[in-house]
Amino acid sequence: MKIKYLSIFLISLLTVDQKAKENDASLSGLNQAIANKATFTRQKEERIASIKRTRAALAPPLEQYRINSILYHEYQKFQIDSAVSYALKNSALAKSMGRRDLIVRSGLDLANIYFPLNKFLEANDILESINPRRISRNQLADYYAAKTEFYEHYLSNNKNDEYQSRVRLYQDSLLAVLDHNSMDFLVNATVCNINAGHTREAEVFLLNVLKTKDKMTPDYAMFTYLLGLSYAKQNESAKAIRYYAESAALDVKFAIKDNASMQELALLLNATGDIDNAYRCTQSAIEDALFSDSKFRTLHISEFYAIINTAYLKKEAKQKEQLRLYLIFISVLSLFLTAVAVYVYKQMKRESRMKKELDFSSRQLGELNTALSHTNIHLNETNSQLTEANKIKEVYIAQFFDLCSAYIDKLENFRKVLNKKATEKHLDELLKMLRSNVMINQEAEELYRIFDKIFLSLYPNFICDFNSLLIPEERIAVKPGELLNTELRIYALIRLGITDSVQIASFLRYSLSTIYNYRTSTRNKAAVSRDIFEQKVMRIGLIEFG
Repeated sequence: MKIKYLSIFLISLLTVDQKAKENDASLSGLNQAIANKATFTRQKEERIASIKRTRAALAPPLEQYRINSILYHEYQKFQIDSAVSYALKNSALAKSMGRRDLIVRSGLDLANIYFPLNKFLEANDILESINPRRISRNQLADYYAAKTEFYEHYLSNNKNDEYQSRVRLYQDSLLAVLDHNSMDFLVNATVCNINAGHTREAEVFLLNVLKTKDKMTPDYAMFTYLLGLSYAKQNESAKAIRYYAESAALDVKFAIKDNASMQELALLLNATGDIDNAYRCTQSAIEDALFSDSKFRTLHISEFYAIINTAYLKKEAKQKEQLRLYLIFISVLSLFLTAVAVYVYKQMKRESRMKKELDFSSRQLGELNTALSHTNIHLNETNSQLTEANKIKEVYIAQFFDLCSAYIDKLENFRKVLNKKATEKHLDELLKMLRSNVMINQEAEELYRIFDKIFLSLYPNFICDFNSLLIPEERIAVKPGELLNTELRIYALIRLGITDSVQIASFLRYSLSTIYNYRTSTRNKAAVSRDIFEQKVMRIGLIEFG
C-alpha cells in the first residue's frame, strides 16, 4: 500500500514538473514574440501597403468594394479607425450600386467594428435597421453573430440579467441557422458549452481540433484562446497559462492588436504570483490597445492595470529591501574580514618590508607593462592606418592613371569627331554636340561606378557597418544593380577623409545645401550620438586593438 501511494506521489511530481516546463516554454516563446513585436507590426503594414497598391481609382465599384473588404478585415483587429473608414466607404459604394446584400454586409462590418470602440448606440442603430427576414441565410448567421457580440460587449460594461438572456437567445438563433456539420457551428457550440459550464466537452473538442490545425494560423490562436478559457473556468491555471500564452504569442506574430489572450494571461499570471510576466503582458496589452484605439480593451485593461502595477511595485520594493539586507550582511562580513586581515598583518609584520618592496616592484613592472601595452596598441593602430592609407593611395593612383589614359583617348576621339564636323561644315551637329551634357553625364556615372567599385573593394563591409550606426528602421538598402546610393557615397568620401561639404558637393555634382541636408538627415537617424556619428564612420574598416 505504501509503495502504491509513493508511486502516485512520484507521478504527481513528474506531471507538475512537465506542466511547469511546458509553461516556461510557452511564456518564453511569448516574451520572444513581444521583443520582436515591431517587426511583426512592420510586416503587417507592408502587407496592407501591398494590398493598397492593387487598388485602381477608376476600378468598377464592385472591384473597389472587394478591395475595401480585404482592407477592412486587415485593419479590423489592427487599426480600428482605418477599418471604420473602409467599412464606411463600402457602405457608400453598396448604396450607389443599389445592392441590398452588400448594404447589409457593409452594415454588419460597420456594426462589428463599432463594438471595440464602445459605440454601442451606433452599432445598435445599424443592427436595428436590418430586417433579418429579408436577408440570406449566410447573412442571417452573420447578423445573429453580430447581435450576440453586441450584447456580450454591452454585458461586459453593464452587468444585467436581461442582456445575459439576450446573449443566450442570439447564440441559440445563430446555432439554429448554421450548418451543424460546419466548423462555425462546432466553434460556436463550444463557446456556448464553455459559457454554460460544460468545459470538459469543450476541452475534448478543442484538443481534437488543434491536432488538425496548422499552428501558424489565426484559427489556431482562436482555438488555443478558447482552450485556455476552458481550463481557466476549470481552475486549471497551469494549462490555462500555457494555452493563453500560445494564443497571445500568435496574436503578436499576426499583429492582432485587438485581442483578449494577452489580457486574460496577465490576470491569471498575477493571480498565480508571476508578477514579472504579468507586468510584461500588461504593458504589451496596453501598447496594443492604444495602437488599435480599442476603447473596449483600454477600459478592460484599466480595471486591472492598477492591481498588477501595484503588485509589481511591491515586488520591486521587496527586492530592494532584500538587497538592503544583503548589503548589511556584506558590510558586517567585510568588517569581520578586515579584523582578520589586521590580525594576520600583525603576525606577518616582520615580513611586511620585503613584501612591500616586492609589491612596489610588481606595481612598477605592471605599470611598465601597461604602458608598453598601450604603446603597442597605438603603434598597431598607427601601422594599420598607414597600411590602409598606402593601400588606398596605391589603388587610387593606379586607377587614376587608368582613368586619365582613358579620358585622354576619349577626348582625342571627341576632338576628331568635332574636327570632322567642323571640316565638313556640319555646324548644327557640331553645336548640338557641344551643347549636349550626355557625354558629361555618362562619364560622371562611370566615374561614380568606378569610385563605388574601388571603395567597396577597399571596404567590402562598409554598407553593413554603416547601417549598424543607424537606428534599425532607418537603415539603407541599395537598389538592385546599385553599389552605393548618394547618401552612402557622401559618407564613403567622408570615410576617405574628405569632410569638406564644398569638396563633396563638387565631386558629386550636387548643390552645397543638398549635401548639408543629406548629412544632417543621416545624423538625425544615427543610433549613436550625433556628435560622434561621423567619427564612427571614419573608423569603419579599421582593425580595433586592445
